[in-house]
Amino acid sequence: MGSTLSKKPVNGMKEILPREMEIRDYVTGIIKETYRSFGFTPIETPCMENINNLQSNQGGDNEKLIFKVLKRGEKLHIKEAETEADVVDFGMRYDLTLPLSRFYANNANDLPSPFKALQIGNVWRADRPQRGRYRQFTQCDIDILGEPSNLAEIELILATTTTLGRIGFKNFEIRINERRILKAMAAYAGFKEEDTEEVFIILDKMDKIGLDGVTEELKEHFDAASVDKYVALFSGLHDKRSVAEGCAFLMDTLGDFLDPEIAKSLEEIETAVNASKEAEFELVFDPTLVRGMGYYTGTIFEIAIPEFGGSCGGGGRYDHMVGKFAGHDVPACGFSIGFERIILLLMESGFQIPNRAKKVAYLVEKNYPVEKLVEVMNQAKAERKNGKEVLVVRRNKNAKFQKENLSEQGYEEIVEFFNR
Repeated sequence: MGSTLSKKPVNGMKEILPREMEIRDYVTGIIKETYRSFGFTPIETPCMENINNLQSNQGGDNEKLIFKVLKRGEKLHIKEAETEADVVDFGMRYDLTLPLSRFYANNANDLPSPFKALQIGNVWRADRPQRGRYRQFTQCDIDILGEPSNLAEIELILATTTTLGRIGFKNFEIRINERRILKAMAAYAGFKEEDTEEVFIILDKMDKIGLDGVTEELKEHFDAASVDKYVALFSGLHDKRSVAEGCAFLMDTLGDFLDPEIAKSLEEIETAVNASKEAEFELVFDPTLVRGMGYYTGTIFEIAIPEFGGSCGGGGRYDHMVGKFAGHDVPACGFSIGFERIILLLMESGFQIPNRAKKVAYLVEKNYPVEKLVEVMNQAKAERKNGKEVLVVRRNKNAKFQKENLSEQGYEEIVEFFNR
């Protein structure tokens, strides 16, 4: 006898029970229906990518979390291997954006321009599991490729927020910023261009350590006068929640460091979204929003749902990524809903799927003759045609316990069939 096999799933890989799977299916249906109504087209990319693509310095810290795949069969020579490259050639995708960029570069001739893509699929990160964070999880992205104007941002924000509203979320925030505004603020303060990414990494900790903590950490690495000038910008912006207010302050303060067209574009997004939105949410200017991915080039945004206390999705413009595959840049912008976190919130709130079909259970006695069983099956068939969910099962000896379980599973009506 060998050792007993483990019945536990791999750490960080989640099993999904029927109650949650029902909600996931319902939410996926709303997402697909709403995004399709905005003209987004579903696509699918492979779960694995070439390791060189995944390690191309475009995925930020996610590149440290890749599940790497060994070469197979005759190509795998572990004993002779000297470097990782000798044994690894593929990796599991850590997001859907990089695979989409490769997909578009490979299939551009067969796709419309602009192309509005919808992707829902699993991704893998060798992360430390915690609440709402797993090593295998579902991402849900919409992207517009080939649209250089802010129409892409407007459409992405409206489609995403409409979807969240239809799922049942209210009074959430879409926080918005611009990578070029971040760079203008850093340049105005006197930071060197080569230091800006390190400055942004520290700024990104604002929600965890506050302005004082960010100030202290910046002063450990950079000139105190530059840090004080930089921090003063955030103090001046702290009560300016609208894009118009924030951009007006920055235009007055930064002068030639900020291109007026950047501020104008951001204000146009705010005006269009607020005039056209369906869901109940607030678009908020957040000058501390960084988004960790190195591939963002312009507008960036994030979803903040108060019940979760953190980001429930985000995205932005990444105009240079497709060019890494295609050899020429293609304007691109995307928005990802935090699918797993949204499901977690719905589960914890006791969410009930609205307008779902009535669930009926038929309990058939064990010695029920087959000719009568056929009548039961035909009755169930007729009920299903009328839109009901009908479960046909054998009646247990402990029928009371069985009926209690069925009620917990949402069966509103239980019909018993006895051979009499």
